[in-house]
Amino acid sequence: MTKPQPSETEDPHAALAALNARVDELVETVGADRWNTDTPAEGWDVAMQIAHLAWTDEVSVTAIRDAEAFQAVVDKASSDPTGFVDAGAAEIAATGRDEVLARWRLARGELADALKAADPGEKIPWFGPPMRSKSMTTARIMETWAHGVDVADALGVGVDTDPAFLGALPHVARLGWKTRAFAYMMNGLEAPASEVHVALTQADGTVLEFGPADAEQRVTGPILDFCLLVTQRVHLDDTALEADGEDALGWLRIAQAFAGLPGSGREKGARA
Repeated sequence: MTKPQPSETEDPHAALAALNARVDELVETVGADRWNTDTPAEGWDVAMQIAHLAWTDEVSVTAIRDAEAFQAVVDKASSDPTGFVDAGAAEIAATGRDEVLARWRLARGELADALKAADPGEKIPWFGPPMRSKSMTTARIMETWAHGVDVADALGVGVDTDPAFLGALPHVARLGWKTRAFAYMMNGLEAPASEVHVALTQADGTVLEFGPADAEQRVTGPILDFCLLVTQRVHLDDTALEADGEDALGWLRIAQAFAGLPGSGREKGARA
């Protein structure tokens, strides 16, 4: 059974809220004893993951409400983009579990309000290309999902059957497909002129499709694997994704749905 691209009526705000609540629940349930548990991201424990979400949610609010103040953040980050973001997360993480959680909960609530109130036709500045509010909501789903996966992995919680994580997959997948050309740009490569048809099987057996149905370049496989790949949470060889065509395979090797410099990804065999 084939399902077309997600309709415009699907609510990304609800998906983001559900995902935030679920990640919060995971952290709250295990308590302070697991706060500093290492996650699959090298050098990042649970505290850093949540602090990073708090930092990026706060900066997202700034981008929506005060473009000039956000540009000042961009200017500071320009000399060391990765280090600047990591330093922001580390500074928040150092305040302790209670403060980090309170700050994250406040920031994500303010962001939800700001995204809903934003003019849907205006573009919001960001570290990557400017985005309209719907696209920024999807981007926040993607980042929250990716870091939430890291937290869940660290705490031994599976995401393959979790309703909140599953509900975010179509949004993450859509962004992963839309950022194909961006991935080439960030790797200093020219994007191929070819189109790619992506067909992703969901947990209920339906297939989510993106791109022209008659495209010669094709990607097929589980939607979870695709989302893990475009957020660089898994090595391509550890997925069940299949690429038909050199351009399709080349894209999967560099795919990234997130703004910023290309990540190092995960080593082969790192995800069980």
